[in-house]
Amino acid sequence: MNLWHCGRFFLPLGAKTYVMGIVNVTPDSFSGDGVYDLSRALDHALQMIEDGADILDIGGESTRPGAQNVGADEELRRVIPLIEKLAASNMPLSVDTTKAQVAAAALEAGAAIINDISGATFDENMLPTLAASSCGVILMHLRGTPQTMNYSSKFRDERSKSGDVIEEILQFWQERVAAAQQAGIACERIALDAGFGFGKSVEENLAILRRGRALSDFGFPTLSATSRKSTIGKVLNDAPVEERLFGTAATIASAIAGGAAIIRVHDVKAMKQVAQMTDAIVRTTDASAQRAPDERAPTR
Repeated sequence: MNLWHCGRFFLPLGAKTYVMGIVNVTPDSFSGDGVYDLSRALDHALQMIEDGADILDIGGESTRPGAQNVGADEELRRVIPLIEKLAASNMPLSVDTTKAQVAAAALEAGAAIINDISGATFDENMLPTLAASSCGVILMHLRGTPQTMNYSSKFRDERSKSGDVIEEILQFWQERVAAAQQAGIACERIALDAGFGFGKSVEENLAILRRGRALSDFGFPTLSATSRKSTIGKVLNDAPVEERLFGTAATIASAIAGGAAIIRVHDVKAMKQVAQMTDAIVRTTDASAQRAPDERAPTR
């Protein structure tokens, strides 16, 4: 069985889906769940552990469309105390950041995974920083930046010659994995995220779910982060964030059926049940049923 190497944690792949609970230490989270006080953030994180989270993803800067940039000092002020409080929990801690300075401090404080929405493209020091550690690395595809990524057809025209969002994502992944390898990051440490909602149309987001196998067959563990996102609201007749639980559940089940290894969610208790039920339906330990990785994926 393959393992995802995340610092001192070695997470087996294939037997179950890992549930990553979102801990937003921000005042401006798109989903309204931001917890800007250390004590409340800690209580929120501990509740997620009790509810069955396998990983916690801590973020100190909102990446919703139109979000304002946060300086490294402020981001550190938000996340490091929480990481230090949770470091003894024996829970893999992920930090959602695009800044090498924040990543380095978070790893020093006890984080095991760095989740970079830019695929390590925003900060040229990110890959060398990660290479100097043994942490897990999540590289995500996005178009533009959080300040500019509201969907526009120009993104597709500029970034994808084929006009096929799946081909665009796979090409981006291929380039970023190669860059990570060149920096000295072993493939066993890398997971990939298609960037659901990041500069993509509703139909493109749905295609990411519909064609999940084309992504998971690339040969790396994939993370699906659909929880409460605007595509769900649009499909459900403009449902507000607080009414997207069942829509999120449908996307989670679809993502797991498409091969996702990790789901990143706000509602841990409910989505843990969705993951367990979907795992029981779709997962198999029969080695003969495993699909061959995409031939474009770099050799491990």
